[in-house]
Amino acid sequence: MKTEQLLAALVADRASGPRSSGRALALALLAGGVLSLGLFLAALGPRADLAAALATWRFDVKIVAVLLAVGLAFRLCRAVSRPLPVAHPGRFLLPLAALAAVAVAIELADVPMAAWRARLVGSNALICLAAVPAFSLAPLVALLAMLRSTAPASPALAGAAAGLLAAASGAALYAFHCFDDSPLFVVTWYSLAALIVMTVGGLAGRRVLRW
Repeated sequence: MKTEQLLAALVADRASGPRSSGRALALALLAGGVLSLGLFLAALGPRADLAAALATWRFDVKIVAVLLAVGLAFRLCRAVSRPLPVAHPGRFLLPLAALAAVAVAIELADVPMAAWRARLVGSNALICLAAVPAFSLAPLVALLAMLRSTAPASPALAGAAAGLLAAASGAALYAFHCFDDSPLFVVTWYSLAALIVMTVGGLAGRRVLRW
């Protein structure tokens, strides 16, 4: 990219402001999320005992965790979408890591050691690894399309951040179907599913978000 083009991108980025970029990012997420919601309702739908699950702390923490992940990933994605580098982007996810650590610690203290493996493996691990990326595909495409106009300093990082945001939105949908509520399961398998989407997003971002 030539110097003149870089300066023009920086000026345009400053003119648009964080509110404008945040609004565009939210609209892209919403557009992809609507498609994923339709797929979720057609393919899986919410669990039958949803009302009863809402009265349990494990399910409530799971929902809080995925919604927190959406919010934090949104902030991260907006930050790395700009032409200027972001120092220590991992810091955006520290609140989520803290919540996960506390939830896992409580689970380990509350459940006998003999049951840890069963709680970790659960009954829907493979479904989780397939469903979360499937529900993340439309948001990821929409987010990458939006990020093409923002000239991110690191295309790969921006693509990975878009993948994380898309994965968090997909996980938020799947969480209402998933019967495995243990923090051991959620932290392990939801994270692995998100890592798949982040990898795809990073590889795609390196190609489609390049200046």
